[in-house]
Amino acid sequence: MAPHLSDREFAVRLDRMGPFESSPHLAVGVSGGADSMALTLLADRWARARGGRVTALTVDHGLRAGSSEEAARVGVWLARHGIEHRVLTWTGSKPAVAIQAVARDARRLLLARYCRDHGILHLLLAHQADDQAETILMRVVAESGPDGMAGMAAIVEQDDVRLLRPLLDIRHEQLIALLRDAGQDWIEDPSNRDPRFSRSHLRENTSRPDEALAAASSWGRERQVREQSTAVLLAQVATLYPEGWVSLDLVQLRAAPQDTARRAVLRAVMAVGGLAYPPRGDRLARLLDDLLGTEGERSGRTLGGCIVRVSRGRLLVLREAAAIGEDVLIDASGRHIWDGRFAVSTRGVAPSGTRISALGKAGWSTLVGSDKSLKSLAIPEAVRIALPALWDLDGVLEVYHLLYRRKGADPDSVRVVSAVFRPRQVIAGAGFAALEPPSPSWGDRAVGGSGPSIFPLSPGGQRGVLQ
Repeated sequence: MAPHLSDREFAVRLDRMGPFESSPHLAVGVSGGADSMALTLLADRWARARGGRVTALTVDHGLRAGSSEEAARVGVWLARHGIEHRVLTWTGSKPAVAIQAVARDARRLLLARYCRDHGILHLLLAHQADDQAETILMRVVAESGPDGMAGMAAIVEQDDVRLLRPLLDIRHEQLIALLRDAGQDWIEDPSNRDPRFSRSHLRENTSRPDEALAAASSWGRERQVREQSTAVLLAQVATLYPEGWVSLDLVQLRAAPQDTARRAVLRAVMAVGGLAYPPRGDRLARLLDDLLGTEGERSGRTLGGCIVRVSRGRLLVLREAAAIGEDVLIDASGRHIWDGRFAVSTRGVAPSGTRISALGKAGWSTLVGSDKSLKSLAIPEAVRIALPALWDLDGVLEVYHLLYRRKGADPDSVRVVSAVFRPRQVIAGAGFAALEPPSPSWGDRAVGGSGPSIFPLSPGGQRGVLQ
């Protein structure tokens, strides 16, 4: 059994993820499993030593019998350590397919929302070295691109909170050892052994995690370089508009290295399309070969829920109306995420049927009929009809970006306070954060070992064969 992670070793890792405020308040996502229980204990000791505190957050997903009792049990355990604990319940219908993926997204949303509502800046997640190895292997099987091969990021800067993964170089057995030394029980999640889930299958068949971690580290460093180059290019060529669209200078795009230009356009597509994950690289390559390789106006192509077209020396990335997400029902004041792109804040009580929906062609016609001056706005049609609009049972009530509110509307009725373009993926942010361990902690085996390789150990290496 490997020695458990010490408080000093944990502090070295977490301190490098700063800066942290004085008397830091950390949230920790804790399922009750060994990894998250160990992380909660470590984070609590780290925070107390700095005059801060931890709030442990458990999401009751309701996907299996006994989940509520498990959440309550976690609360009892943590109360013995003097750790604040809150249970967040996932309500609504549950999926019949892609259960783990949908549950993971719902869990992240609930955790981030709690942090935002309570002013917590840092959310710690318990993904560890074995999880990282499984992620890399899954991406090998899926023939993921070079960014995917970098694995999970150690730091993810989100709009509401910073996601921190300080255990990515720590083995599961080290965390088990910590809990046993502390006399702390944990919950075994039966889905971890359920062969219906791909991670469970990989968990039983991943025999060389150290090699995967070495590969992720190498690919991660290369990804950092690529993202820095892409951010520099975007700063030079991109104009981002508050209505949720992007234009890029074609001359400078064509002059840039091909891979960097493609990545710049991809970042624009992900932002405008409200995407969490990039579209397939081969589709992007074909689109850019078509749009960047010739002069003059070119009709639009679609990619990732966007229309991409050439106009007057610019490459325009616009939201595709047909790809816009579901309406968001409004009943009271609050902040609402619409179409994965806009954070819309409303004030006041809304009557039944009030919703945030795309303005659409019919809505635009209504607005122009009421105010002819709107025709002179220099906003592409595709952008206009994809704007978030507040609708009630009588039609379009308000469009924040067009400074429109229906004539005769009750001044005391619900209204939009702000509608800010905040996509899931910002066009150029802090970049990929690869965790470089301060000292070797991946076990006693040499990286790589013997036998055929299944992981490319460097970005320039060849993909091995799966055994």
